[in-house]
Amino acid sequence: MNNRAYFGGGLPQAVKNILIINVLLFAATYFLKNINWDFLGMYYWQTSEFKLYQVITYMFMHANLAHIFFNMFAVFMFGAVLEHFWGAKKFLFYYFFTGIGAALAQQVVWYLSGNYGGITIGASGAVFGLLLAYGWMFPNEKIYVYFALPVKAKYFVIIYGLMELSLGVANFSGDNVAHFAHLGGMLFGLILMFYWRKKGRLYS
Repeated sequence: MNNRAYFGGGLPQAVKNILIINVLLFAATYFLKNINWDFLGMYYWQTSEFKLYQVITYMFMHANLAHIFFNMFAVFMFGAVLEHFWGAKKFLFYYFFTGIGAALAQQVVWYLSGNYGGITIGASGAVFGLLLAYGWMFPNEKIYVYFALPVKAKYFVIIYGLMELSLGVANFSGDNVAHFAHLGGMLFGLILMFYWRKKGRLYS
């Protein structure tokens, strides 16, 4: 299989739409500060603020410029390659499957820890799902850490996953970063990849 054919194409439509929607919503929250946008973020399911649609809308909200920049840069870097490989329909299914899986993982952590006073926003769960898929599909491609240090994708995924696990365990009840949502995105991505491989649909 010639992986290189998927690294030189233009920006595919699904990734483009994800980028546009995220940027537009971020701009809206930045310029229309008089509106309370928390209704689009995800609350704990047993609180009165929780709405079922939030397990999707939370993926399109971001806290600050750095937050949206790094998430959208990852969507651009990894998502474009995967969409070129899979096509838009399969890519979008994977993206939302891992993003919703990350939301479910965060709900479980809130339930187990009893610490559910906050709100979760960001595409990071789906992004970690994309990273997992990229590392699986293109294990020997180089990812340049800080744009300088080349690391093979398969090792980058393993290292990053272990870092998130250690950070999540170390800050189980007090960290405001949703480490277990990140891991949830990777876990649900792994489940779907195994399922597709079993059904012979991973490369089609």
